[in-house]
Amino acid sequence: MGDVLTGFHTVWEFDTDSVLIRFERGIRTPKLLQVLGERRIPYEALAAVEQAPGRHGTVVLRAVARAGADPLVDAADGQLKEGNDPYRLVLPAERALLAEYFAERIRAELGPHAAEPAERHLVAAPVPPLSFKAYDGKASFDGSAVSFRWFWTGASSAKWKAGDQRFGLEELSGVQWRSPDADGGHLRLLRRGADGARPAPADQDPAAVVFGRGYGLVHESLPFAAAVLQAVRARPDRPAPCPVPAARPDPGGIADRIRHLGELHRAGLLTDDEFSTKKAELLAEL
Repeated sequence: MGDVLTGFHTVWEFDTDSVLIRFERGIRTPKLLQVLGERRIPYEALAAVEQAPGRHGTVVLRAVARAGADPLVDAADGQLKEGNDPYRLVLPAERALLAEYFAERIRAELGPHAAEPAERHLVAAPVPPLSFKAYDGKASFDGSAVSFRWFWTGASSAKWKAGDQRFGLEELSGVQWRSPDADGGHLRLLRRGADGARPAPADQDPAAVVFGRGYGLVHESLPFAAAVLQAVRARPDRPAPCPVPAARPDPGGIADRIRHLGELHRAGLLTDDEFSTKKAELLAEL
């Protein structure tokens, strides 16, 4: 596409097959976004694009990742605060029509499987080596194994007894991240063969590190969790996911999108041919 849409602290650069999301490094930009720097999001990794009024005279354009397409979104599991959402672009309210124009252009690029979970990660996670300090130990990931080194000031006797830990990717089935912004924040490694077993509390589990005030911060622990999750799921010996039935299109949602196209057409942002083509594409989804 070659166009650029600039918002507060975030810029979306559109290409033919993806959108490059760049984050500023200013003091008002959340630290997680500063750490991420930029992310290239293929259109096939998206399920939808939403637009809504924001606070203080703004409009919010938000892309929605397909389930299973982005390891960061999968690891966060809906726990991120608005300001940390890497798929969110905030613009002045007077640019609402322009935002809708770009939203429709992205929607036109969504593939036939946009409503279905992705079979593999399509967005890159941060690259190891990575490490961060938790309350009870230091977590490190070198690309092939995760290591926990316990701190005598915070680790429980159970963890001291078990000793420092090292888990190869072949031992893991996933990760569980619980935000440090909530009670009980932790990072737990999910081990193969342990499905259905009740895990020990995070402070007693040698496969988990505990967060705390000033430890396991979102901008440190979440990129770590995403990198581990992506590496685990990329292993060739990982079992294939069970197929999930495709969701039926929502007729009401398609009708709303056609109304939006009409508004763009009347405003002169879509030609007659573009309007007719995109309307026909939406009707074909029913």
